[in-house]
Amino acid sequence: MTTVYKICEQRLWQAAEAVGEFCGSADDARDGFIHFSTADQLADTAAKHFAKQSGLLLIAVDASRLGAQLKWERSRGGALFPHLYGPLRLDVVRWVRPLPDEIGGRRQLPQLEAEPQS
Repeated sequence: MTTVYKICEQRLWQAAEAVGEFCGSADDARDGFIHFSTADQLADTAAKHFAKQSGLLLIAVDASRLGAQLKWERSRGGALFPHLYGPLRLDVVRWVRPLPDEIGGRRQLPQLEAEPQS
């Protein structure tokens, strides 16, 4: 199973829980898809797009359950990033955890499960 990750403001996730799906952040709406990262991309995504922000959550999603709406597209540095073209159903979420605030300009990411090797 491939897991992809979304960094999200707590208030946006609480709104998603109230309606049963996550339609993305303002940045996602602007770009026309929900941005995700792989485990290897997560630290750079947090540093580049969420620096100095607090009140964040890390959402782990089972990518295999997203269907054809999940596209792997070239982005930062030519790497393939997962983009979801449509709302995120909450039933495909593996877990939600608080994302620690930065300390001294660095954010400690939680331990992520290793993906099985093919």
